[in-house]
Amino acid sequence: MALIHPEQVELTGNQNVPRARVLEVFAADRNRSVLRIPLDERRRQLETIPWVERATVRRALPNRIEIEIVERTPIAYLRQGSELSLVDARGAILERPTKAAFHFPVVTGISPVMAQEDRERRIHLYADFARQIEAARSGALEKVSEVDLADVNDLRANLTGLGGASAGTNAAANTSPSSTNSAEGQADAPLLVHFGDGDFETKYRNLVENIGQWRATAGRVDSVDMRFSREAVVNPDATPVAPQTPKVAPALPAQKAEPPHSAAPKLTSAQKSNAVRKVNSAQKTSVAKHSALRHRGSTGQKSGADQKSSSAKKKSSTAKKAASKPGHPAARPATYRRF
Repeated sequence: MALIHPEQVELTGNQNVPRARVLEVFAADRNRSVLRIPLDERRRQLETIPWVERATVRRALPNRIEIEIVERTPIAYLRQGSELSLVDARGAILERPTKAAFHFPVVTGISPVMAQEDRERRIHLYADFARQIEAARSGALEKVSEVDLADVNDLRANLTGLGGASAGTNAAANTSPSSTNSAEGQADAPLLVHFGDGDFETKYRNLVENIGQWRATAGRVDSVDMRFSREAVVNPDATPVAPQTPKVAPALPAQKAEPPHSAAPKLTSAQKSNAVRKVNSAQKTSVAKHSALRHRGSTGQKSGADQKSSSAKKKSSTAKKAASKPGHPAARPATYRRF
């Protein structure tokens, strides 16, 4: 009646829990009578294995132990930094099995250091979101690549493949061909959507029905805030970059280097007379040049500093015109769209 061979432990229900991991729990019972194995204690030990949701342990006389396991069901991938694991509907974090393949969106905003209640609340929010958008449109969850659960009052999801102008039932019929082509070109572009904390079915349906029209009329749409009743904010996460006017420093007159001071030699009377004549001639030349400069200024010619300032103003005006064109980052403020 003793538990001697591993084959005496019969295990069912395990797909992702290795049999070797279960046998480790019964290692202390080797060569012990099956009548003396503490079944409740072994059951509790089995349920500490992350993949095990619940376990049943029974004696099968004369010398066998029967174990039935119900494994946890993952509903999403969980990204923590560079690590990728799985998470079930109660927030239990599960190691990825080597053989099994799952197709889920990736969620963030959950960590092992959180309280179980907090993890469970966040994953319930995600599960409710997944159920409601699937109710709004079959296959909707396949278009969700990542869900951020960091803020329990604002579930944020990255979506792709929502379609262009033809995808919305309310798309404007008189939209220009260039705008329509631009919207259709964004069909597979990633879109960040703020869904809030409820009424996901209605919000998703309104998003799908109107995204084509918003893309056709507002230009490129990178994000949408759907938390408002009958209203959406397009590109709320865009940060417009104001064009900067280049600064032009005023031109400074060139300064001549002063000659080194030295003792002045004594001049004769004839040398002094020649020096006076040279000074008078230099003053007359300076007056004539000043008069010519004033005359040139009155005829509309500009100095080098004025020309640089005028060029800077033209560049600033050109930058402002470019920023006002659709699609320019500075020309995409958050705008409200009703539906």
